[in-house]
Amino acid sequence: MHTDTFQRIRSNIAKVIVGRDDTVTLLMAALLCKGHVLIEDVPGTGKTMLSKALAKSLDCEFARIQFTPDLLPSDIVGMNIYNQNIGAFEFKKGPIFTNILLADEINRATPRTQSALLECMEERQVTIDNETHRLDAPFLVLATQNPVETGGTFPLPEAQLDRFIIKTHMGYPDREDALQILDRFITDDPLDELASVVGTDEIVGAQEAIKQVEVAPVVKQYMVDIVEQTRKIDGVILGVSPRGLLALLRMSQAMAAIKDRDFVTPDDVKDVAVPVLAHRIICASVYSKGIDPAKEVVHEALRQVPIPTESLKDQ
Repeated sequence: MHTDTFQRIRSNIAKVIVGRDDTVTLLMAALLCKGHVLIEDVPGTGKTMLSKALAKSLDCEFARIQFTPDLLPSDIVGMNIYNQNIGAFEFKKGPIFTNILLADEINRATPRTQSALLECMEERQVTIDNETHRLDAPFLVLATQNPVETGGTFPLPEAQLDRFIIKTHMGYPDREDALQILDRFITDDPLDELASVVGTDEIVGAQEAIKQVEVAPVVKQYMVDIVEQTRKIDGVILGVSPRGLLALLRMSQAMAAIKDRDFVTPDDVKDVAVPVLAHRIICASVYSKGIDPAKEVVHEALRQVPIPTESLKDQ
């Protein structure tokens, strides 16, 4: 994705979302990587609005599913229904057959329903009654969940979390941003007037283009060392998987492309390390005074692994 394309999307989203440039950049990078995004934050911080603003900025099909305990897998992927007129079963597609899917409050659905997304997110396909149906490109799942109001929810298992290329959050706005929100929404909802600024073909082309972003051997080794270090730090029960390492590679390439570079630097790796790796780590300790031990593990790994200092572009 060329820098001007990214700027068009970011400027368009900024008509609705105040601040949060870092979160928008991560979403763009995940889209370039064909990855999926989990947004976790308290209610009312704009998770759903950000997802809708991104979808409307792209000339793509969009669907939203409100996850609830009584939601069934067939409500997501679809089912075969008998058609009396032709005397045969016909496949009725579910909302998963779209380009951008907003899975709102994903942890409120049962594990059985959550598992319906596994094949869709990984293989970009749906298999029903031994028949496989391909999903159109691009395909992006934006899932949200609240860290509070956990009664009656079903925490995502590690296998599901590992399918998300990043886990990020919105956070509360500062005072100036809060005042801008009031001014912007006092008369109308700017989301209603938002128009698309990027077409499907441009997105698919950009997704293929980032694979050509160069990664020097020393930077590859830097990524491997960081991932291996997450498995060695005290208190870690489960470190980052090889899928997590590949996610770190792709997100680093995407960040370099967004910054209009054709090669990855260690700073690109550091910029995406926490959102890419932290949700894949299981620690013996639990949250304490707002501190996420998994994020601390990533920060500690970044401190312990030496940063490459050789010339990167010429390797």
